[in-house]
Amino acid sequence: MLITLLLTVLILVICAMLLGIKIIFVKGGQFPNTHVGGNKALAEKGIHCHTSQDKEAENNKNLFERLEEIKK
Repeated sequence: MLITLLLTVLILVICAMLLGIKIIFVKGGQFPNTHVGGNKALAEKGIHCHTSQDKEAENNKNLFERLEEIKK
């Protein structure tokens, strides 16, 4: 039982080290930006992250919709 636990912990540590090789060993290394907003191809198609689209939609509300929100 103890051997299995130690082996599992060792495997997890090795996996974490391999996943973080660029971060740990490269000066100024960082994880790649996998966010939708960081993708140039999607930006060219006009696709943005949901938070940006939500802000744009909020700015595009008409006066009646804004007044209804204030009343709530």
